[in-house]
Amino acid sequence: MGLMTFLRNRAGFILVGAIGFAIVAFLVGDAINAGKPFWAASQRVVGSVDGEEINIEEFGTKVDQNLQQFKQQYGGSANPQMTAMAVDNAWNNELATILLAKEYQRLGLDISSEELFDLYQGKNPSPLIVQYFGNPQTGQIDRAAVINSLKQQAANPQLKQQWDLLQKEVEKQALQTKYANLIKNSVYVTSIEANDEYQGRNKLANFNYVSLDYASIPDASVKPSESDYSDYYNDNKKKFENPAETRSFEYVSFSVNPTREDSAAVKAQVEKLAADFRVSKSDSLFAAINSDVKVPYAYITKGKLDPAVDSAVFALPAGSFYGPVFSGSSYKIVKVADTRFSPDSVKASHILLDATKMGGVDKAEKFADSLKTLVQKGASFAALAKLYSVDGSKDKGGELGTFARGQMVPEFEDAAFNGKTGDLKVVPSQFGVHLIKIENQIGSSKVAKLAYIEKNLIPSSKTKDQAYKKAASFLGEVKGDNFAELARKKGYTVGVADRITGSQGYAPGLDNPRQLIRDAYQADKGDVLTEVYQMDNAYVVAHVTDIKPKGTLPLEAVKQEIAPMVLNAVKAKMLAERMSKAAAGAKSLDQVAQKLGKPVMPVQNIVFANPIVPGAAQENKLVGSVFGSPVGKLSKPVDGERGVYLFTVNGFTNPAPIGNTYKQKEAMLQGLAQRSLGAAFQALQDKSEIKDNRVKFY
Repeated sequence: MGLMTFLRNRAGFILVGAIGFAIVAFLVGDAINAGKPFWAASQRVVGSVDGEEINIEEFGTKVDQNLQQFKQQYGGSANPQMTAMAVDNAWNNELATILLAKEYQRLGLDISSEELFDLYQGKNPSPLIVQYFGNPQTGQIDRAAVINSLKQQAANPQLKQQWDLLQKEVEKQALQTKYANLIKNSVYVTSIEANDEYQGRNKLANFNYVSLDYASIPDASVKPSESDYSDYYNDNKKKFENPAETRSFEYVSFSVNPTREDSAAVKAQVEKLAADFRVSKSDSLFAAINSDVKVPYAYITKGKLDPAVDSAVFALPAGSFYGPVFSGSSYKIVKVADTRFSPDSVKASHILLDATKMGGVDKAEKFADSLKTLVQKGASFAALAKLYSVDGSKDKGGELGTFARGQMVPEFEDAAFNGKTGDLKVVPSQFGVHLIKIENQIGSSKVAKLAYIEKNLIPSSKTKDQAYKKAASFLGEVKGDNFAELARKKGYTVGVADRITGSQGYAPGLDNPRQLIRDAYQADKGDVLTEVYQMDNAYVVAHVTDIKPKGTLPLEAVKQEIAPMVLNAVKAKMLAERMSKAAAGAKSLDQVAQKLGKPVMPVQNIVFANPIVPGAAQENKLVGSVFGSPVGKLSKPVDGERGVYLFTVNGFTNPAPIGNTYKQKEAMLQGLAQRSLGAAFQALQDKSEIKDNRVKFY
């Protein structure tokens, strides 16, 4: 809660790999995945990169660290999606660490002792050192604090361990910066390229067109041949690169929602609870025992509760009782214990005393009182903090900066927010005994101390059992070849989860699918999974419909997927032939339009870089053809996304000459450098043998 050692206080325990440089974030993509099936891998190996194994013990620790960071960042408890993010983060960091380390060695990149000194104490400190030892307001490094902390390593094993981890991260980040600069400096933009980009975004074209839509030919009347499929597949083979093995499955979800009887039973329970709550002598304890959602018995600001009850509760005076009121999916009951106006934030300093080393809380409080007396008589609070405080903030004279409610432990918060500027308070907490100096209080808002109960409307055991029995009955009856047919016959809706990767933490329509996904990766195509899976509000039965391996997918694997595009390709030939016949002998677009019975559509001021044709679609081929055509000439048919087009260019409007070629180059170079970094890392991946067994463990 902000009252630990210096490193802990400022940023939490240093997380290995959690402090990644920006390069890792955009270099590591989804293009890495499974090698041989996980059951052939070691029981303790999450994966490997060119034979270098990633052990589950070390990897699991990093996943846990990432998960803790996400929980702090996003709030709340861990859920399947957050866990999947943590696993992906840890995995991507492992890949980056291993692959980039090999590349650094190959290129001869390292960090000298002089560079390392500069990163710690010099004119160019590492961003990590700035993060831990910098002044939040000025960004200036407290070099004395850095040196003092380094000196204390010999006597503090825990601090040494933290510094060892920090040093690794500082070096890693510095090497990543060197590598990024090396890649960035290897690319450039010519004046011709800069001018082409400028022209593409600013040159305007005006043209007229006639179109025949693919929708004008019924699908049923078109019978694509095998060669049509082969032609489309070969022309678009790059689209069928599968960067990771995926599984597809269909499923039936058996909802577990509260019935009318369940709702009536919960309502009766809540009304009884409200009656007991009204006469309770210990509001906070009663609420803590009976609420499904824990709201601290402490002063909170408006906006922290469900919007449906927040305004109503904050309009009530102390001693009021509110509810039960149903909103969202739960009943709320509130007792307003107290209301007052309180600062929005407080700036404070403190001296933390370790009661265990001073013979108990009583003795620590007496010593804190003596320090308080010294300060009141004119002694320097900062000097006393440096002498006696056991908190890392002592190096800054005990300064904790400015904080809002909810950032400190309750005892500390109450003293800081309920006092007034200039007060000195002696307060015990779980960390020890504090002498707090309130430096400043900022703003003023109404706060309320509430005893809060929230009871969720949940299905009864009977309702859950009935849903489970339906799911189990369906599982016992269904076969792989009749899954969808039997589901429809019974009136069930079939859901589809397409191309799910082994590490994915979500699937369409399923809120907690990890175990289902793991089992799908142990099954064969056509298998009905042997378990009834429990989601938050449903039981699920699933059937594996497809397995797509890593690599270029064969035609048969994508035939169904590309069928609509192949249909359009065949229609394009038919419509282009019809359009060519209409254009034969025609001297103008108007004559062609008259023969086809279609209107001439004008397009004004379109640019090459934004090929959206108003009233049509994004038509890259059409707009590209327009910018490559002479003015006034009737074009040949162009097959587009929505149909086949014939056009005539009316004219182009050239922009003013580029004013600042250097500025244009810089803007382009920034994007090119970013893409080059991604391309370089992708090349490292493509050259490496990466085996991913995460699905075995998570």
